[in-house]
Amino acid sequence: MTALRRRMIESMQLRGLSPGTQKTYLRVIHSLAQYFNLPPDHLTPEQLRQYFLYLRNEQQLAHSTSTVAICAIKFFYEYTLQRPWPLLNLVRAPKQRTLPVILSVDEVRQILMTLHSPHYHTCLSLMYACGLRIQEGVSLQVSHIDSARMVVHIHAGKGNKDRCIPLPPTMLDLLRDFWRTHRHPQWLFPGRRNGGGGPLPNATHPMGVRNLQVAFQAVLVECGIRKPATVHTLRHSWATHLLEAGVNLRIIQEWLGHHSPNTTALYTHLTPQAEAAAATTTQHLLDAVL
Repeated sequence: MTALRRRMIESMQLRGLSPGTQKTYLRVIHSLAQYFNLPPDHLTPEQLRQYFLYLRNEQQLAHSTSTVAICAIKFFYEYTLQRPWPLLNLVRAPKQRTLPVILSVDEVRQILMTLHSPHYHTCLSLMYACGLRIQEGVSLQVSHIDSARMVVHIHAGKGNKDRCIPLPPTMLDLLRDFWRTHRHPQWLFPGRRNGGGGPLPNATHPMGVRNLQVAFQAVLVECGIRKPATVHTLRHSWATHLLEAGVNLRIIQEWLGHHSPNTTALYTHLTPQAEAAAATTTQHLLDAVL
């Protein structure tokens, strides 16, 4: 490990960035250095300007990916190198508003019923039941399940925030049944044997994110679902289904771990019930004035 890399890691630790964010920022800076074939601390503001234009005009990154890249580069130069260049305050990710893909309740049921592996079935069921991000789901530990309070405790989620999410009794039974197949003392979803097979009771790491993603894409094909869904779509679908069922938006925000209510409010644009209610309200207003 170079001294510069170690210094950046220490800077991120001091700023309280989550391990996931640290890995992402390191990858961004590595890509920056590879682009110029120079150490990143040797780059000039003009070279950074060229790189930002490259990201925008040639890479055409999604808004979220572009934002992460900009934040990582800003962090490196402002906090690690102590170079608060004016250029860093001018760069913004291109504005983009896209609505997430949503699966219907029937489609979610079809996916979960079609999964043949108990490992993937249980993990994806939990991710839908609690609206978890994929890394949160695969990294869950046995101690994170509070059966007395019937909640799942998410430690250091996105933004390094903890939160508790209600655990449905049916899901608790499913988790217990699955855990009895491996009885790992730490991981709910321990790593699997090479080439598949069941979970390893002595695994030193949890199930891989990539394995779960591949299994999800395979079951989409098997179910004949053509929507461009990903594992994260289960989280979006869960939030939308809760909103359709009348759960308060503020509660959903807390369960999702969203910092801003505006992020959660996005789901109001995805529910037919919300559109129907808005149309009815508009009619009532019109009735009052005509």
